[in-house]
Amino acid sequence: QVPLVDSGGGLVQAGGSLRLSCEASGRTGSNSVWGWFRQAPSGKEREFVAGIRWSSGVIYYVDSVKGRFTISRDYAMNTVYLQMNSLKPEDTAIYYCAGKPTGWIDVVNDYIWWGQGTQVTVSS
Repeated sequence: QVPLVDSGGGLVQAGGSLRLSCEASGRTGSNSVWGWFRQAPSGKEREFVAGIRWSSGVIYYVDSVKGRFTISRDYAMNTVYLQMNSLKPEDTAIYYCAGKPTGWIDVVNDYIWWGQGTQVTVSS
């Protein structure tokens, strides 16, 4: 188990920006895959947002965030970031960082390391 600590959420107006951070407190391996998920209010299912392979930097985004969100990683800080620009009210959710030792980025049911979640609220 690799503890993940995600942070950076907050309240922002529509059109604004936030940057989420996810720090792993242990070794995750060069072939690890990191992702960001979100769960909107009202019992909606958790949704995969973006993912990145640690070694190659290959990235995957869902269509709804393409062109607005950017996922990146920092080797020295052992941290993955999600830069969110042009935020919309429908982006309001709890955002979770997740990871796995290997696998496909967009296969979402086998992420095994999870952060505690950070709330993002976008007002209209």
